[in-house]
Amino acid sequence: MNVSATNAGQRLVSVILPIYNAEKTLDRCLASIESQTHDALEIICVNDGSTDSSAQIIRDHAARDTRIVLVDKPNEGYGASCNRGIDIARGTWVSIVEPDDTLEPTAYADLLSCAEKYGGAEGVDVAKGAYWRIFLDETGAETSRVNCPYRGRVRPRRQPCAIGDAAELLRHHPAIWSAIYRREYLNERKIRFVEVPGAGWVDNPFLASSLFQTDRIVYTDACVYDYVERDLREAESFAGRSPLTPLERWNEMMDVAALAGVEDRRVLAALALRGVNYSLITVEGAGMDAPGVRELVTSSMERLEPELVLSDRTISPAGKRLYAQVRGLPEPRGGRAGHLLHLAGEALYRIRTNGLSFALKTARSRERRIG
Repeated sequence: MNVSATNAGQRLVSVILPIYNAEKTLDRCLASIESQTHDALEIICVNDGSTDSSAQIIRDHAARDTRIVLVDKPNEGYGASCNRGIDIARGTWVSIVEPDDTLEPTAYADLLSCAEKYGGAEGVDVAKGAYWRIFLDETGAETSRVNCPYRGRVRPRRQPCAIGDAAELLRHHPAIWSAIYRREYLNERKIRFVEVPGAGWVDNPFLASSLFQTDRIVYTDACVYDYVERDLREAESFAGRSPLTPLERWNEMMDVAALAGVEDRRVLAALALRGVNYSLITVEGAGMDAPGVRELVTSSMERLEPELVLSDRTISPAGKRLYAQVRGLPEPRGGRAGHLLHLAGEALYRIRTNGLSFALKTARSRERRIG
C-alpha cells in the first residue's frame, strides 16, 4: 500500500545518505530507497569528498528521480555529513541510511504506520524498528540473514514510552538507521552528530541524544532495514585499529545521560554493560599499555557505581575483573554461574530466532569474554 496518498506533506521523510567512496554498493542502496512503498521522500545524498564514481552514480539516479538532492562537500566524516543532511532537510521525519546497506520495501510505511498509531508527529518523536543482519560472501552475494538481537525483546508497558521501558535498544548495536526521527524534535533539542574524521562510532552518542531526551518513543518489531555485517567481531577489529575511539564515544553517551538527568536504573545498567564491554574490546584489541588506554579505561570505569557493575549477571566475569582492577577493588568472587545462565538464555534466544548454526557461530565468536 502506498501510504503517501493522504497527508503527504505531514509524511514527508528526509532520507539522509552520508556517502564516501561507496561505488560498489550505492546503486543498490539508492534503488531500495527509490522503490519504497511510501514515496513521499526527499533523498539527500551527501557526497563527503568521494574520490571514486559515487558522485556520478548519484547524478545518474537524480536524472531519473527528482526526489534526489546531491550535496557535494569536502571530506569531513560521517558525523558532519549527517549533520549537513539534517540541516537542509525539509521533511516532517528524518532518517539515516548507510550506503552499503538497503531498506526493506515497506520500511517507511511500517515506521510511519507505527508512529501514526500513537498520534503521528504530534505524539511521537522517534519511531524505531527492528532490522535484519545480512552476511555476504566474497562476491557480495547474501549468504544469510538473521534477526537483530533485540527483535522480540522490546516490550514497553505502553506506547509512546521513555527509553527506560525500551532499554533493550541500548544493549546492542546502536542501529540509529532503523528509525525515523521527528525533524523539529532534533532541532528543538539541538540533537546532532559528533563531528570527527571518518566514521568514528558517532552513532553511539547520537543514539543517546535522540532517545534520552523524550518520552515519546514508539517501537515496531517489523524489520525495516538490511544491515550488512562483515564479521561477528567487527567491534574488536576496529578497536585494534583505533583503540581509544569506542570509549571516547561511550563517555559522550554518559555525558548526554548526565545532562538529560537520566536516573532510570535500567538505562544506567545498559550503559554500564556497554562501557565495560567497550573497555574489554579496547584492552583485547590494543593492550592496556598502549598509549592512552590505561588512563581512558580507568577514568571511564570510575563513572560507574560498583554495585551497578558487580551485581549485573549480563556483565562477564572478565569484565568485572577488569572493572575491579582499574578501580582498585578486591577481585570479584562468584558470579560465573549467573553469567553462564545469562549466556544460556542468550543461546536459547538465538536458536529460537536464528537457528542452531548461527547460535553456535555467535557463541564461538564471544567465548573469550566468558572467562
